[in-house]
Order: sequence, then structure tokens, then C-alpha cells
Amino acid sequence: MARTIYACSECGGTSPKWLGRCPSCNAWNTLEETVPEPSAQAATTRNQRFQALARGAPVATLADIEASDAPRTPTGIEELDRVLGGGIVEGGVVLIGGDPGIGKSTLLLQALDALTRRALKTLYVTGEESGAQVALRSRRLGLPASQVRVLAEIQLEKILASIAAEQPAVVVIDSIQTVYSEQLNSAPGSVAQVRECAAQLTRAAKASGVTVILVGHVTKEGTLAGPRVLEHIVDTVLYFEGDTHSAWRLIRAFKNRFGAVGEIGVFAMTERGLKGVSNPSAIFLSTHGEPVPGSCVLVTVEGSRPMLVEIQALVDSGGPSPRRLSVGLDRDRLAMLLAVLHRHAGVSCMDQDVFINAVGGVRIGEPAADLAVLLAIQGSLRGRALPRGFFAFGEVGLAGEVRPAPRGQERLREAAKLGFSVAVVPKANAPKKAIEGLTIHAVERIEQAMDAVRSL
Repeated sequence: MARTIYACSECGGTSPKWLGRCPSCNAWNTLEETVPEPSAQAATTRNQRFQALARGAPVATLADIEASDAPRTPTGIEELDRVLGGGIVEGGVVLIGGDPGIGKSTLLLQALDALTRRALKTLYVTGEESGAQVALRSRRLGLPASQVRVLAEIQLEKILASIAAEQPAVVVIDSIQTVYSEQLNSAPGSVAQVRECAAQLTRAAKASGVTVILVGHVTKEGTLAGPRVLEHIVDTVLYFEGDTHSAWRLIRAFKNRFGAVGEIGVFAMTERGLKGVSNPSAIFLSTHGEPVPGSCVLVTVEGSRPMLVEIQALVDSGGPSPRRLSVGLDRDRLAMLLAVLHRHAGVSCMDQDVFINAVGGVRIGEPAADLAVLLAIQGSLRGRALPRGFFAFGEVGLAGEVRPAPRGQERLREAAKLGFSVAVVPKANAPKKAIEGLTIHAVERIEQAMDAVRSL
């Protein structure tokens, strides 16, 4: 019987016995049983396993190296191209993760079909479904005559041989957790297998110029399953976000060696697959017949795209242990903002439940949402609605100051373009030249913002 060891799914460290805590990275419940690679086999494959992922080059001075932007090939799906930085790059490796059933395979099948219609050879390697199941999905998506080549295989060596024989421009591996290499004895999905298979596929992509897209599973915490080194190997890491019960999906770039990080693409799930949303502000704004208390529109920036998102607040009597709950915003930051609101604006919520929600399921991480959150809370507490066409943005500090938000002029122009007419913004973001149809109240402190809202 083969001896087993326990490998950490986070850092790849090993232990001869199971432990609740990894001795290498101190993560809890991450050790998984696996079979170590035989030493003889390790010696024969050492040169292959530790080859460089890029071609070697002589030492050169940085200023003497000729460099240009990598040429891109659009996928035909505008929102996906936006997240990728303009399209796919020859020899690039993309890792895309997301919850089961959120639409990863659907989107990639649509992208491969669009590339095939542009006379590019594509290959879809499926390890979780049969070729017939992929064909059925293609017909459901309205792609009955798709020329995408399909391979149902999970052995890495056979996949690499098929790539060499077919010579496609783009390959999708769905998913990397199902692929295994004969050089290792561990089961598919183990730390060693995922790391080795991803490294060999990346090496093949760099050597042949084929674009490889890897589909990755996610853990219950929402992070990509497998060793963290998986994200370091690839060029681009994309995450699918959204609720499977909602029609809206977001793709966010967390790493991109060929483009901007933080870009998002917005999609709507339909019977014919995922369709790009050209005006995402429309889905993040509620349609109220009349303005309602506790609602404030925020202009946020995701990557290069300014978007309007409605922030909703509900303040209600909470008793001796009031709750603080936020959906789409940082809960700890909410507690800090409530303290600032009490100390510097004289608005107390100590005995009140406070609930905050970002409409549409979007997650907002930038501090420029602070001012909109505070104005929504005050409106709900006082039972007074903000006027129609009102929006706000700005970071609030612990001393009560309102700090400027980056790219403030773009935020103002986007809101004005969509018909918004009244704004409370940081004084540093006030434009030097008036924007037609937009009344701007520039403030330096949270007290001034509250006074400006009361005067409307």
C-alpha cells in the first residue's frame, strides 16, 4: 500500500499526518490526503517540471529592450473584451472562477463560437461533461451549427497531444480541477495535480502561442480552489460574481498582466445565454414612482467605467442590542461611519438597527461611497426623501472631513449624461467650469453636507 502524506491546499506544504492547522502557513482545515511522487520518477521528470515558463533571453539593459503593446484579438463579446483589456493575447493564460451554475461554461462556449465565426480555430476541452452535453448546451444557446472543436478528456498528456495536433488559436480547459498528469500519482483536483497541470499548460501556451483559458472551481468562501500559486502562474484572473437566482452577472478582473485590474463586465442571463449590458447603471438603480426616504444614488468607478448605484438604508428601532448589517459594502466601515455621523453631525443611531444595501447585487469596495451611505442613513432616520435627480460621492474621514474621490470629473459627467441634476460632492472634486443642467453643492465636512441636504 502506497504511503500517503497530507498537503495544504493553500500553500502546498506537506505533513506526514493530518493536522487541524497547517504547520507551514497556519491555515485551518486545509490539509488533504495525497500520494507523494516516487523519488525515481521525480528524478526523471525534474528537468521537465522546473523548466522556465518563458523562453530564456540574454541579459539586456531595460532601455534597450524593444517593447510594444501585445496585439489583441477581440472575442466578439464586448463586455468580456473590456475585462480582458481589449481581447485575448497570443500565448496568454486566463483563469476564470465562479460559483457552480453561474455561467462560466456558457460564456466561454459563446466566446469560442464567436471566434470560430471569425475563422479562428478553437478547442473546448471538457472534463466535467460529455461531448453530447456540450452539444446540447450549444443548441440551447442558439448555436446549432457551431464549428467549435470539442474534446472530452482529463488526462493532461492526451490534451497536450491534441493541442499540438489541432493547433488551435484558443483552448478552453473546463475545468483545471478535473485534469490529471500521469507523472503524479495523486488524484485529480489535488494540490500537486492542479499545480503541475497548470504549469505544463502555461508552458505549452508560451511555447506555441496558443491562448489557454482555464476554468477553476471556487471554495465555499468564494476563492479559487487549489494552491495559491495557481493565480501567480497565469496572466489574468477573472471572477464571476452574482446570485444564481438573479439575472445579472458580473465579471471582475483581479489580475491582468495585459490590462487594467478592477475592470468589470456586466451581463444579463437570458434563455439564449449571456448578453452584455451596455448601460449597467440602469440595473443598479431602482425605479421609484416618487423619491423614498433612505435612498441615495452613488456614482462609483469600477476599473475605467463610472456607474450609478443606488444605496438603500433602513433605520429602525433595535432595542438593547442593535444590529448593523450591510450587503455589498464593508460592515466594519459602516460601524465607523455611524460613529462619525454621531460625533460630527449629531445624528445618533445607537439604539437603532441599521441596514445598508447596494441595489443590484454589486459589491462596492471604494471609500467614495461613504457620503452616499451617510445621507441615506440620515434620510431613513428622519423619514425625509432626497429630491429626484440627487446623487453624492466622497470619502468621509474620522475627523468628519469629506475627502475627494478619484476621477471626480468623470463621475459628474456620467451622472449629468443620465439626467441627474443635484449633487453633493467634496469641494476638491467641484469642477472649475459649470456642467450644464447640474447643480453642485461642494462640501468640506460632513456637517456641511447635512446642511446642504436640509436646504434642498
